[in-house]
Amino acid sequence: MRPDIDRHDTDILILGTGGAGLFAALHAQQTAPEGTKITIAVKGLIGKCGCTRMVQGGYNVALGGGDTVERHFMDTIEGGKWLPDQDVAWRLCEQAVVRIRELENEIGCFFDRNPDGTLHQKAFAGQTADRTVHKGDLTGIEIINRLMEQVLSRPVEKLQEHRAIGLIPTRDGKALAGVLMIDMRTGKFRFVRAKTVLMATGGGPTMYKYHTPSGDKTMDGLAMALRVGLPLRDMEMVQFHPTGLLAGEHSRMTGTVLEEGLRGAGGQLLNAAGKRFMFDYDAKGERATRDVVSRGIYAEMRKNNDPKQKGMFISMSHLGPDTVRAKFKGMGKRCEDSGFDLAGGLVEVVPTAHYFMGGVVVDVDTRTALEGLYVAGEDAGGAHGSNRLGGNGVANSTVYGGIAGDVMGSDIRSMNALRDPDETVLEAEALRAVHPLTRKPQLVQPLRNRLQEAMWEDVGVMRTAAGMTRGLARTREIHRDLMEVGVASDALAFNLTWHDWLNLASLCEVSEVIAKAGLMRENSRGAHFREDFPEPGALEDSYFTVARKTGETVEVTREDVKFTIVRPGQTILPEGAPETLVAAQ
Repeated sequence: MRPDIDRHDTDILILGTGGAGLFAALHAQQTAPEGTKITIAVKGLIGKCGCTRMVQGGYNVALGGGDTVERHFMDTIEGGKWLPDQDVAWRLCEQAVVRIRELENEIGCFFDRNPDGTLHQKAFAGQTADRTVHKGDLTGIEIINRLMEQVLSRPVEKLQEHRAIGLIPTRDGKALAGVLMIDMRTGKFRFVRAKTVLMATGGGPTMYKYHTPSGDKTMDGLAMALRVGLPLRDMEMVQFHPTGLLAGEHSRMTGTVLEEGLRGAGGQLLNAAGKRFMFDYDAKGERATRDVVSRGIYAEMRKNNDPKQKGMFISMSHLGPDTVRAKFKGMGKRCEDSGFDLAGGLVEVVPTAHYFMGGVVVDVDTRTALEGLYVAGEDAGGAHGSNRLGGNGVANSTVYGGIAGDVMGSDIRSMNALRDPDETVLEAEALRAVHPLTRKPQLVQPLRNRLQEAMWEDVGVMRTAAGMTRGLARTREIHRDLMEVGVASDALAFNLTWHDWLNLASLCEVSEVIAKAGLMRENSRGAHFREDFPEPGALEDSYFTVARKTGETVEVTREDVKFTIVRPGQTILPEGAPETLVAAQ
């Protein structure tokens, strides 16, 4: 079955309409030559899908009151256990100050304020200052709605419900020619050539039993990057948010986040006996970093013998029910819808796969090893190392989305012509996508359930070599089984079973790399905890993993971290600076 492929040309192509993609479109308009054609493509609808919209907690930025860019940077580096790319992390912290003003004054966002009119900033775990700007506990909706309004009003070509399935290089493999997509509304293939392409498809570690992103977020971008031979770093680093709602297998609410501000405000975690347990694992208790709290909850879950209670509990009632209802309206409503009383009772929680620190290797201008391809947001690696601080995610997306737009708009001035694709790769990617249409239709969901169980049990919060080896074998078996599963081909328009199949194929590809990278890292750093190698190793000898695919084989190597700004044991804070500015600590 050789599919027909429509051809389409543009100048700047942006994949994804989260914070990174929408900011890139706005900035590219400002820097690109007059007459430049800008196109945005998204798997769903603009402003109605993606992970930025789901951000609850807020946006990290150093805005004074003793806080500084240097302090924000040191928290990011130490939180990432000395694995971040320091130049990328520095630019994130520095430009967050610029971007938050842009969000307010140009994009039109309304954030919560103090009585004196300054932006209110709340406490988030793992940080030495209250620096998280927010809009209640629904910050992402505010940011994405305003960005959506701005982009929809501009002369930007919009390819909605267009799924990217393959990065297509030139014949010599040195540059990107364009992207192969499926128009989900018709089921037809469309190849879009572009001089510059931004990949900002977001992460989505939904290969785990408990996960926060919606089920259509399936690491498509990283799977495409892997197939085109790009290097991916830190692929073992899957962040589990400590407090995912546990509402039962019958509900899609299970796994959704109860945001970090709950613990920052004084929320307490209780075990089956009603005992507060986090101080048994870290001196900061519930305000330790996400990786530490996730492991604490997971360890308590393994001690629990009550089959009716799978998770632990978060308690807020001691802060005053009326106060909790006023400060956390969104969370309160979410819990109420699932049968819990956040303000006055206990809410059952479980660690939930939330964010992916790994991604494509990029420089501080979002460029990759493939000419013409840029990566921003959760698709890009390096900014967070082994652990992302809460509030740094949406800052990262908007900061680097804007940078990508500026750089692409500037770079195309020296790109005179569109590039011709490697037709062999183009056809191979199309044939890969229609593979399930040539097989006998069967159910896809049972295979996805198997993958989620395998990754949660064997490559999850706590890891061992034996477990990850077993998980790798299970993942490969599921991928092989998927190749024998077909979907009905009589109607391709909005054939969601076909897209479920493609989703699972992406998850299988990335899951294999997570397990392989985890086996390569024989120490414990941040989100990656090896029970058989519990020590972090010498910080001076820090390395990050790099995964590449050649043919059908994924190879994982190590590269030394470059301490370009600060070395372990040192700080860039002034002498005598307080260890923390957070009054609660």
